[in-house]
Amino acid sequence: MSERNIIAIHDLRSPATGAGIPEIPTLPAGTELSPGLLSDSLGRTLHDLRISVTDRCNFRCSYCMPKEVFDKDYRFLPQTALLSFEEMLRIARIFVACGVRKIRLTGGEPLLRRHLEHLVAMLADLRTPDGDPLDLTLTTNGSLLARKAAALRQAGLRRVTVSLDAMDDRIFRAMNDVDFPVADVLAGIDAAVAAGLGPVKVNMVVKRGTNENEIVPMARHFRERHGGQVVLRFIEYMDVGATNGWRMDQVLPSAEVRARLHAAFPLVPLDAAQPGETAERWAYADGRGEVGFISSVTQAFCGDCNRARLSTEGQLYLCLFAERGHDLRALLRGAHPSGRPWSDAEIAAAIGLIWQRRDDRYSQLRASRPAETDTPESGGRRRIEMSYIGG
Repeated sequence: MSERNIIAIHDLRSPATGAGIPEIPTLPAGTELSPGLLSDSLGRTLHDLRISVTDRCNFRCSYCMPKEVFDKDYRFLPQTALLSFEEMLRIARIFVACGVRKIRLTGGEPLLRRHLEHLVAMLADLRTPDGDPLDLTLTTNGSLLARKAAALRQAGLRRVTVSLDAMDDRIFRAMNDVDFPVADVLAGIDAAVAAGLGPVKVNMVVKRGTNENEIVPMARHFRERHGGQVVLRFIEYMDVGATNGWRMDQVLPSAEVRARLHAAFPLVPLDAAQPGETAERWAYADGRGEVGFISSVTQAFCGDCNRARLSTEGQLYLCLFAERGHDLRALLRGAHPSGRPWSDAEIAAAIGLIWQRRDDRYSQLRASRPAETDTPESGGRRRIEMSYIGG
């Protein structure tokens, strides 16, 4: 086997493609990667894989896919570039052998991918080396959930997370920027609860000056309607990608969100449910469910991040704030130097090398990063867009 080019690290959606990109060296001929846990350079084990099934979305939320950038002339990926369901299944199986126990389907808006329930059924059949099923989940904006929830559950989906940023219809329509009504998303959440896709998590991105007055109304609605069947989580507005015009003064810290909520509905802290959990958990003191706070800006949780992300065209990213990806599609579709296809063991070995060299901790280093490193106009590298790799 050659000493070069098992994976060329590049990002097909990044304007910085090709600039001084390093390479991952191959392992000696015959090397196999034993199934099991992988640890990165900071001792973090690989546990979660997020698979983006499409780069398209029917919303144009300003913090993710602003309409000024993702307009009618924006060129999304062609169908031929997307991984097939069979390719996604193969790479998922390899990741499970490397320690992954949870797979989240995301996007873009994943429910825009045709026949997604077929992929769900394929992934639901996977088992860990110990014979356990995976924790198979999906994140959606909820716009198509009412009509698809039952089929997804029947196919084997275990849980669903819905993005919803306001109860007020006027505010919600303005934030999704396509005039989509909040009632249809709420109907999707109801359908998910009824189908058994719970507890349903509802994610609210809080942006100062836009929807902070919706914090208490959101909590009140889900306490009264669903109790413990829906877990509301408040997310600090983050500087993902390079197109959302993020400013620190638009961030409402989770501590302030929690104080507002506590004044209306007293809260008590809960222990983390599992290592690497993104949300800090709190319960309502009256026992009517719980809420979570995801604080990537003010309380970075890089120290135990165990997540990898696979784009819809097979680029592997090791951080939500990544600037470069690792091309796994080239291995899935390309030929080994000997002319044969790459084996699962060889692809697993490549993934192992990538993860073991991982040192990403953007959120912890955010304050110390010079501003110009995030400005392409000044020669810096641009972070990949969240709509391309999922949140």
